[in-house]
Amino acid sequence: MFAKDAGFPVNSDKLSESKVNMDAILIHGMGRTPAAMSLLAVRLRVSNIQPHLFGYSVTFEHWDECIQRFNNFIEKRVKTKDYIIVGHSLGTVITRAVLPGLSHKPKACFFLAPPTLVSKAARNFAHRGLIQLLMGEIGQVLADKKFMETLPVPNVPTKIYAGVAGPRGRYSPFGEEPNDGLLTVKETLLPSVPVQTVPSLHTFIMNSKIVTQDIVRIARSN
Repeated sequence: MFAKDAGFPVNSDKLSESKVNMDAILIHGMGRTPAAMSLLAVRLRVSNIQPHLFGYSVTFEHWDECIQRFNNFIEKRVKTKDYIIVGHSLGTVITRAVLPGLSHKPKACFFLAPPTLVSKAARNFAHRGLIQLLMGEIGQVLADKKFMETLPVPNVPTKIYAGVAGPRGRYSPFGEEPNDGLLTVKETLLPSVPVQTVPSLHTFIMNSKIVTQDIVRIARSN
């Protein structure tokens, strides 16, 4: 069951306000750079939400170092200001790991195409030597069943956006399952977290105007 706006009470008076006194922490997915989130960052800035882009390398960085660096990045950028976190793919996994250690929690998290269990794609990649090497310690958590099952569900309001523009049908590796070309919708779900499907592929879901508009709307309502 896909729910829309659950957990996000909307104040209609605030929706008309032109300014939002809020920051946004943006974290990209595996094999990407902060530039992948640049269009989203521009759209948020135009909506008076100040973006801060965090970057990491799955190939050359260790998991614990990345988590600590992300924690420090958030605390340094937002200090005591209200903020949200927008993560894409592996960036949502890193976000879930860092949330419990944050002294100043975000007002909300927005997860774009989040892998929430060991997906079929992750299992396939995990057994390919060169890809496994490039995934590094950080990327390999996606194929660690125990790790993914014990990763904490966010304790702040959260919304998931799942793409459904992937191939379906007889010749699709996903069969008739709604998917974004890498993950099925079922592979993005978390208990009690609302999900909105959007007509996007995994790699480009952060560029969806539907996603940006919804994030801005929710940010303005709280």
